[in-house]
Amino acid sequence: MTPGLNPAARRDTDDEAVRAAVLLLPGGSALSTRRRSPVAAAAMVPLARRLVRTAGRGEGLAVHVVHYRFRGWNGGHAHPAEDAQWAVDEVVRRYGDVPVSLVGMDMGGRAALRAAGHPAVNSAVAIAPWLPDTPEPDPVKQLIGRHVLIVHGTNDGSTHPDLSYRLAERVKKVNRDVCRFEVHTDGHLLHDHRAEVASLTSDFVLGTLLGRSFARPVADALAAPPPLGLRMPLASGFGRSPQLR
Repeated sequence: MTPGLNPAARRDTDDEAVRAAVLLLPGGSALSTRRRSPVAAAAMVPLARRLVRTAGRGEGLAVHVVHYRFRGWNGGHAHPAEDAQWAVDEVVRRYGDVPVSLVGMDMGGRAALRAAGHPAVNSAVAIAPWLPDTPEPDPVKQLIGRHVLIVHGTNDGSTHPDLSYRLAERVKKVNRDVCRFEVHTDGHLLHDHRAEVASLTSDFVLGTLLGRSFARPVADALAAPPPLGLRMPLASGFGRSPQLR
């Protein structure tokens, strides 16, 4: 079985005009060698469509969902991170030397952070990342030189927000270009603030890939020292009205 890379949304450009690419990494399970989940992959499509729509015509943004070989992380195999690395290589093969952003949800968030060391990656977004509380913490050196955004609901009962905060603290020590937003009272799937999370992700990704100015809350979070820049509240209504820049 091999991983797959499928277009997640229509874009108004051809392969030769691609300037940047986003790879969306779905959630999964801790242990499973079952085939990849089409449901998890489909859950990333609304975000893909938003990214393409927000980028607009002529900006050359390609967006793909990565289809894993297996549903599980599977311990030291870290299969989704391997598949993410493969997907970045495939983007480079198809489009040339373009910057890539990895955007993952749940287990995909961990994969995005782990695979960000690829030379083509310039940013990583981890939404409600699954970060097991293990004696050996996940590495962070691969995130040096990358822009990093972590988003987590404070009522997440599946992936504990304290673990993503502790990882963000470690990243901040080696990389100043990291920020973390907290979605107060929301759970793992961030249902209550789905639009705000999508807007935040789009703002961050298009800023890092296409050189757009970040919205004021994002710029402030990146500039603020910890803990403030790592516990930035995601305001209700983010993205629904013009942000001060």
